[in-house]
Amino acid sequence: MKKKVNCPQCKTPVEWKEGNSFKPFCSKRCQLLDLGSWASERNKIAGSSLFDSEEDLEEITKH
Repeated sequence: MKKKVNCPQCKTPVEWKEGNSFKPFCSKRCQLLDLGSWASERNKIAGSSLFDSEEDLEEITKH
């Protein structure tokens, strides 16, 4: 029996198999849409910031 999962982007059922280079996505398009969401910070992992303020972040990235 082949396992199917839903594409995280469009919810289309996708076979979970070794030959699917886009898994868990159904296509390159859905994979890139998801990547864009992370890059634009629409997707985030919940939790507290690693830095106390923007100034702390700027101080670290100067060096």
